[in-house]
Amino acid sequence: MLNAFTLNNGRLNQIALGEEGGARSDCPIWIDAVSPSDEERAWIERSYHFSLPKPEHLRDIEASARFYEEGDELHLRSDFLLGKESHSRSVAVAFVLSGETLFSVHEEDLPVFHRLRVHTHAQSGDVGDCKDVLIDLYSMDVEFSADALEEVYADLGQVSLAVLNTRLGDKGAAAALSSIAQAEHLNGRIRRNVMDTRRAISFLMRSKLLNPGQLEETRQIMQDIDSLDGHTAFLFDKINFLMSAIVGFININQNKIVRLFSVASVALLPPMLIASIYGMNFRHMPELGWETGYPLALMLMALSVLVPFWFFHRRGWLK
Repeated sequence: MLNAFTLNNGRLNQIALGEEGGARSDCPIWIDAVSPSDEERAWIERSYHFSLPKPEHLRDIEASARFYEEGDELHLRSDFLLGKESHSRSVAVAFVLSGETLFSVHEEDLPVFHRLRVHTHAQSGDVGDCKDVLIDLYSMDVEFSADALEEVYADLGQVSLAVLNTRLGDKGAAAALSSIAQAEHLNGRIRRNVMDTRRAISFLMRSKLLNPGQLEETRQIMQDIDSLDGHTAFLFDKINFLMSAIVGFININQNKIVRLFSVASVALLPPMLIASIYGMNFRHMPELGWETGYPLALMLMALSVLVPFWFFHRRGWLK
């Protein structure tokens, strides 16, 4: 699917394309290709005399294939975050700056692209050329990553309440560990996405194609990225702290079980010793001339159990 946009008083106006892409006279400044078909690729090749990057090329992570210049064309390959949930993933997007038109190619529609279309359509005076569109996409990608980090904060806050304000059991610990793993996965995705955006902005600043106003905007984006780096590092520290706390609770619960068996084994050792000694096969059994032999032995065995348990209870080892 091809989405073409023209510029009108700083706004992006979407234009309808025909079966073969539409008329070249419309002069779009941005053509967004979402999983383009072979016919749409052929139309772009005929109209603009270059081929759109293919999906297998988007997954190439070599530095030389991510940002480079080819003739009058500027090629960039960046990752954009799809969704803010724990199962979110990064989608590769290829950008091509050719003349006064920006081409973007990706296999799935992205929230950042939708947000840019809504934002620029509602406000005027924000977009001047195709490079402004590209810079705005990267700026909104940073904002989208910041919003996703806020959701990670909220999720970890719920885990903190569950860990620090309640007595954590095995089921609660398992649920908390699952939530922490999801938060760590999303935080890592955001950090990687921000790092990729930093590389793309740095390449644009070195390309010497930006005017002073665009350079200032890219510097502001770099400052925002620096602040997000600090937040992601803090979140990693918080995740490690919560992980250590949960593992500590798990160890405490396991130690309680081990302590219970240890106390039981120590408390039951004296009666077992008495029973083993009293049950030995003597020549003259004590009970033969002593009618109270068995009752006294049983009483002694009971006392040997109750006294250790009473002592352990006084020391608080049975709680």
